[in-house]
Amino acid sequence: MAAYRATIDWVLAEGEDFLNGRYSRGHLVDFAEHRMPATSSPHVVGKWAQKGAVDPEEMLVASLSSCHMLTFLHMARLEGFTVVRYRDAAEGVMEKNEAGVPWVSKVTLRPEITYAGKRPTEAQAEHLHHRAHEECFIANSVKTEVVVVEEVVGA
Repeated sequence: MAAYRATIDWVLAEGEDFLNGRYSRGHLVDFAEHRMPATSSPHVVGKWAQKGAVDPEEMLVASLSSCHMLTFLHMARLEGFTVVRYRDAAEGVMEKNEAGVPWVSKVTLRPEITYAGKRPTEAQAEHLHHRAHEECFIANSVKTEVVVVEEVVGA
């Protein structure tokens, strides 16, 4: 079908102490057409995280949110609803599993959706989100619980 690639590039900076854990977790992520700064979560490594960079947990939450949105927009279009804005304040929760290993156990999507013209009923919106979740490639790739709490806003 398709292949997706990312190149991760990290270098130990002059004067950092790798063996004692005193080194920046900042690195670069290169995709086919762009580059972005990345880091370990400051919740995990504190001051060794790079300011202004995205961490893997944030990328996971954003990936789930973005995939759900794109799938939802497609589903809404097929059902004859015109979406003019979709804004999601998604949130992921990290906790320890039974073995004591941290993982992102739950992601809550909170889309605020503005429609032009007719709007879906609450049941129709719930159905659209359910279908979007079932067909989202990223949601189908993770074991994290994904919850959707929609707020419909006026046009």
